[in-house]
Amino acid sequence: MEITYHQEGGYLIPDLVPPETPRIGIWGERRRQFLRTQKRAVYSGMLMSGTLNAHLEEVDREAERMLDHLTTEMSKREGVTESLKAADQIAWVQKMNAIRFAAEEIIRKEWIEN
Repeated sequence: MEITYHQEGGYLIPDLVPPETPRIGIWGERRRQFLRTQKRAVYSGMLMSGTLNAHLEEVDREAERMLDHLTTEMSKREGVTESLKAADQIAWVQKMNAIRFAAEEIIRKEWIEN
């Protein structure tokens, strides 16, 4: 790794670029917490090898994709439509909350605690 410098006044200042911060959302954070508390050896190994952030980003990305897919499919199966939303908003919100909760439980079991 070669370090370059630039001059400011009478000093040479290294041109350092901070590492890119990982884009980890709620699912990645939940996975991190699970690994940290339940799978300590896996967590430590991934942290030391530098693969933890990439793993957490992947889990977060796939969990979000799965949440969208499951919510769409379950709402179609349950008959939760825009016409229901227009006719009875409270019933629509209740059904969508139940669908989202069920989808989040599936993701928790398959992606977070696996």
